[in-house]
Amino acid sequence: MTPTLHIIGAGLAGSEAAWQAAERGVQVIIHEMRGVKPTQAHHTADCAELVCSNSFRSDDHTKNAVGVLHEEMRRAGSIIMRCADAHKVPAGGALAVDREGFAKAVTAALESHPNISFVREEITTLPDAPTIIATGPLTSEALSAAILNHTGEEYLAFFDAIAPIVERDSVDMSKAWFQSRYDKAGPGGTGADYLNCPMSREEYHAFIDALITGGKTEFKEWEKNTPYFEGCLPIEVMAERGRETLAFGPMKPVGLTNPHSPTQKPHAIVQLRQDNKLGTLFNMVGFQTKLKYGEQQRIFRMIPGLENAEFARLGGIHRNTFINSPTLLDATLRLKSAPHIRFAGQITGVEGYLESAACGLLAGRFAAEELTRHPGLVPGSPAESRSEMPAQGRHDEYSLPPATTALGALLAHITGGAEAATFQPMNINFGLFPPLEGRISKGDRPAAYAARALRDVNAWLEETKQQAAA
Repeated sequence: MTPTLHIIGAGLAGSEAAWQAAERGVQVIIHEMRGVKPTQAHHTADCAELVCSNSFRSDDHTKNAVGVLHEEMRRAGSIIMRCADAHKVPAGGALAVDREGFAKAVTAALESHPNISFVREEITTLPDAPTIIATGPLTSEALSAAILNHTGEEYLAFFDAIAPIVERDSVDMSKAWFQSRYDKAGPGGTGADYLNCPMSREEYHAFIDALITGGKTEFKEWEKNTPYFEGCLPIEVMAERGRETLAFGPMKPVGLTNPHSPTQKPHAIVQLRQDNKLGTLFNMVGFQTKLKYGEQQRIFRMIPGLENAEFARLGGIHRNTFINSPTLLDATLRLKSAPHIRFAGQITGVEGYLESAACGLLAGRFAAEELTRHPGLVPGSPAESRSEMPAQGRHDEYSLPPATTALGALLAHITGGAEAATFQPMNINFGLFPPLEGRISKGDRPAAYAARALRDVNAWLEETKQQAAA
């Protein structure tokens, strides 16, 4: 019996997942509601329609993390990368595409594949059959409600309140220091868990002026009704409520002593909290913002200790739908409570076109590996048949990409590397990769990360090829 996989959503992630599974002999049914029910952002029923920018960002795989992801996906047989390369337009070092030609090429490739069929319909409940949910940030209300009902309200977010994330190595430790307020350790803490950046009264008020006058982005058309929540107000909105609001809020200096100048009390302190288990990324506490990206970099580098900060992610507030993947998903993107369902793409908490497609690539491969290895014994079949399936949480039967690769780093981050309590969507960046061995100068690290990733992805792809042939 030929195994069948259902995929909900024909965006970048769903399209890539369908291609990867179909190429491995799985019959794929894509369920896409566009064509019978529109979204607030899409304009066509084409697969992989790009709703915002037409850029896939840097294509430099020698020293740029997203460029490395591009190259890894090419080597893994990505349909998204194949169509992007065929429809690229001039964009300097970036890979940008003719959006209409790109989407039509992806659609044509999927529609012509003998193992793929389409059903134009809205899915409103969680299926019982093997399924990948790849519905993106604009998941329909009915399916969102079904996911929420199954996972619990605290594990599904409808709005992003994103604080910037800084690479730890770019913080000037001659000005910053590690300390928790009142040296309180807390659960799993040491009493020195936060990076602290002090501000004098003059520095603070110059910073407030910059926040208030800095350029802000506007909500997109489908985000117009996005509300502000009192618990996650943009930092510039708090500043507008009173010049000392931040000094008595997220930037309060109480319980902290600057070891670089212990007798001088800061007027305000910016705290950064560890954001990944590797300790390479720190988020700016309470700094969700609608400042434009260029303004964020200019203004936040006014903070002592962050003058040369490298941002792994900039802040923002916008409408989104994503699950708390570190809590809900296993290492192969299966829903722990219903392992016949996988999630892929932006709904898992990855950010960006190629990150979404990469997540779909992995989900499609994992699903195909499972379905072809255990035909007739797939999750969702009768309980007595499922007894021979790999147990939930058991991953020894799967070949996971090494965490040293862009694919593996992204997967590890969303399935356990990120802190579940502060989980927010993330682009690929070298801060997600395990540290390099030995002493390597800062300027040489990007090239070293890239070389290691491409070496290790080649080994992984060869391993999966041999396993498939066995």
